[in-house]
Amino acid sequence: MEDFLIVEMFFERKEAAIDEARQKYGKRMFRISHNILHSNEDAEECVSDTLLKAWGVIPPNRPTMLGAFLAKITRNLSINRWEAGRAAKRGGGETNLLLDELGDCIPSKGGRPEVEYEASLVSAAINDFLQSIDQQARMAFVLRYFHGESIRDISERFKVSESKIKSILFRTRKKLSAHLEKEGILI
Repeated sequence: MEDFLIVEMFFERKEAAIDEARQKYGKRMFRISHNILHSNEDAEECVSDTLLKAWGVIPPNRPTMLGAFLAKITRNLSINRWEAGRAAKRGGGETNLLLDELGDCIPSKGGRPEVEYEASLVSAAINDFLQSIDQQARMAFVLRYFHGESIRDISERFKVSESKIKSILFRTRKKLSAHLEKEGILI
């Protein structure tokens, strides 16, 4: 089913919209969540939470790219769950590693309005940066830092060595850091 039809079902408050969204994007949402949480049960719960959240925010939101919209919700809910588990001395090392890797080139976010505004500027600058780099580096970056995939999985996908992926990601982070500084975003 086309995304716009599923979104229309959300607007009409038809519960079948949840089933259609799960059928079309459930595996993708599960994979994103599992890459962060490393738990089938927690990942499945995050998928359900994502669909519940989507039900609550559509309407008034009308996403044009439903898959990306759901993926972002899934990622955010999964990171929140991971952080809660980490506070309770649980969690996987891979998620901590990928967040630490990005910590050197992306400023942290707070809850104050001016910080939220700055975060939106950072987001726009990152999107501009991603559009400016080659496709392989962009895909590796998104798979690693948005989808939470391991270095090994990315290297298998691209059929290159893990060291090549590590090198691509390292250079991309350095370029991102330089791009953000050029944009006047303090790191």
